Amino acid sequence: MIMATDVLIEQLLRVPEDSGTSTIATLDGLLDDSTIEASAAPKSVAEAARLVGLTAHTLRYYEHEGLVRPARNSSGYREYSAFDLRRLVFLTRMRVSGMTMHDLKRYIALVEQGDPTISERRTIMLEQRERIRRQLRGLELALETTEYKIHVYGGTPDAS
Repeated sequence: MIMATDVLIEQLLRVPEDSGTSTIATLDGLLDDSTIEASAAPKSVAEAARLVGLTAHTLRYYEHEGLVRPARNSSGYREYSAFDLRRLVFLTRMRVSGMTMHDLKRYIALVEQGDPTISERRTIMLEQRERIRRQLRGLELALETTEYKIHVYGGTPDAS
């Protein structure tokens, strides 16, 4: 099963480093609300969950917490728009990177208040970037330690 987050990552990896297109520009094209096709058919809870790699329970929880607000059809069932799916991809990436629910709720509340909150949203993202950088440094150390142990056991880090 291919998830939206996997597709996003694949699209980012396909951008050649020397293409002149930055990762930020690619993300902008993939996640910016202004690029959402209004004609995209809405998805059910099950379809949306499958697309973004979350459970239906998690989608309902995110809705309960005010992070996403899917419309309801005439039968009362949730319908996730392209906007909602992009929001879910963003939420998933932030949760994977360790952003707390408290910070996500604060961030989404600020987004919904519009342009006057850009400075505060930037601050939240700067803090998140620092947390991610610390995680990356920790993972790099873990990788180096693992490669050292592979070497100690008579292998080379590139060996399977």
